[in-house]
Amino acid sequence: MPGSNGVGLAAAQPADVSAAAGPTVGLDAEMTSRFADLASGVRLHYHEAGDPAAETVLLLHGGGPGASAWSNFGRTLGVLGERFHVLAVDQVGFGRSSKPAEFTKQFFAASADALAELLEQLGIERAHCVGNSLGGGTAVRLALDHPGKAGRLVLMAPGGLGLNVFAPDPTEGIKKLFAFGAPPGPSKEKLADFLRTLVFDQSMITDELVEERYQYAADPETLASMRAMGASFFAAGAAEQAMLWRDAYKLRQRVLLVWGREDRVNPLDGALLALKLIPRAQLHVFGGCGHWAMLEKFDEFNRLTADFLEAP
Repeated sequence: MPGSNGVGLAAAQPADVSAAAGPTVGLDAEMTSRFADLASGVRLHYHEAGDPAAETVLLLHGGGPGASAWSNFGRTLGVLGERFHVLAVDQVGFGRSSKPAEFTKQFFAASADALAELLEQLGIERAHCVGNSLGGGTAVRLALDHPGKAGRLVLMAPGGLGLNVFAPDPTEGIKKLFAFGAPPGPSKEKLADFLRTLVFDQSMITDELVEERYQYAADPETLASMRAMGASFFAAGAAEQAMLWRDAYKLRQRVLLVWGREDRVNPLDGALLALKLIPRAQLHVFGGCGHWAMLEKFDEFNRLTADFLEAP
């Protein structure tokens, strides 16, 4: 995903250094790729950068077809790794993490539980969270269900927390997301159609990007897990659990809401209720930006995030 402003993904993912993660003390500051086999039976894959003695930041990706920690935060990892200890995690069902055919909990809760277990296993008391879309919803659920584990939250158009006041629901982006897996099945054309709703700068959606994402998105195991994830939002009692805005007033962390003015997935008006309800919230809006603020406004977003996380 080339771009003159620094937007784009790193050329290659770092090689795996182990099959099961242990304590991070003593690791090189360079990026590594690791797996953690949790006691719950979940396997999480994550990328790591930065000094393990520094404050930890979790990078949590969105939920579109073919999404992963690397696709959303590959280059962000190295930048924030200069100031923090950073873990970019493939959430359950994505990337190279476990892909369950059934979720016994609503997805946000299941992913948050796995992250809390990961932090416990790595001996990390607390981590700041940077979450895009679905990852933002997971970050909020982690803060609600495991408040001692979550530090400050940077939430980019977070799923479940925004509530559309003026925009129609489902939005254009969500309709294209549902269409990807609908009969007669996935295609590169459908994927490209969805990806174009994520950005203001349409030149970012290259053939190379579509090809890269489709390899993951069309995998049968991934598709089955995505269907299970979707079903977890509509199971008995789960729909209410996914409405994170109803519990937004309980958040005691400092929260930075980040939105693209031209977001066609979770529109800007969805920020208004969260901004009103979260006691320690602030909102930053990028003009000329869609749903991928961390890519479309790469340099500005990284400065904003680092300054927010380090502020007294």
